[in-house]
Amino acid sequence: MVPLVSSVPDESAEAVPTALPPEVVQAAEILAGKRIVMLTGAGVSTDSGIPDYRGEGAPVRNPMTFDQFLASESFRKRYWAGSHLGWRMFDAARPNATHLLLAELEEAGVVNGVVTQNVDGLHTRAGTRHLVDLHGSMDRVVCLRCGQFYARSDIAQRIADDNPGVTEPELVRMAPDGDAAVAEYESFVVPACTVCGGVLKPDVVFFGEFVPTEKFAEASAMVSAAEAMVIAGSSLVVNSGIRLLEQARRRRLPIVIVNRGVTKGDGRAALKIDGGVAETLTALAPLLR
Repeated sequence: MVPLVSSVPDESAEAVPTALPPEVVQAAEILAGKRIVMLTGAGVSTDSGIPDYRGEGAPVRNPMTFDQFLASESFRKRYWAGSHLGWRMFDAARPNATHLLLAELEEAGVVNGVVTQNVDGLHTRAGTRHLVDLHGSMDRVVCLRCGQFYARSDIAQRIADDNPGVTEPELVRMAPDGDAAVAEYESFVVPACTVCGGVLKPDVVFFGEFVPTEKFAEASAMVSAAEAMVIAGSSLVVNSGIRLLEQARRRRLPIVIVNRGVTKGDGRAALKIDGGVAETLTALAPLLR
């Protein structure tokens, strides 16, 4: 039977019983004893200072599409100028309590893996080992012609050397995909592949670009190996997330969604918790270990 109270340490008094929210107790009853696959979205990284796409106060954005990026040097200058500033802020971000908690739950055998829609690399930095970065990661750069990969830190240094007047990141607004708004970019020097001279692109899925088949297969295999699914911090607007949710639903896995606001999967979940990811998972985790 799941306990209805938890103890809060108090150095000056005896432990005070604190009632758990009923939805947390219900989630524990649904998930206890099951291997859980986590699907995470932008709401997991907001506590690390990275904004989400659709949360309260999020600006309306029209992100650059893959076709635009390929279309002209001017678009690539615009993208790389903003992405360079965004990367510097991503690189300074640190894993928050949710990232660390999920790594601990994986170590304890409660979570069998994490599929993330985020490109910030924070799950990796927190220590998650079984991770599928469904939309790629900003810390890698790939040549679209020859396939050569580069560390983003090396490309960032090249950009800084070639563009000494680049705006400091503290003066720009970052987006969840690592982009940032820039006003002047026509003089920006775009990095090229040192192997073949081809176009370089951060190893992330742009709008209008498909998730690589092998990536989705890895995520699908993780869902197949699980006994339950928890979706945290995602509104499930992106098709890849809905496809994984539907796979879990067809396998009759119990699905719990934790997100502030409506998601496209609410009607297919065994339980939807409308609340913050960090506080909900922090309360839930001790009941699952």
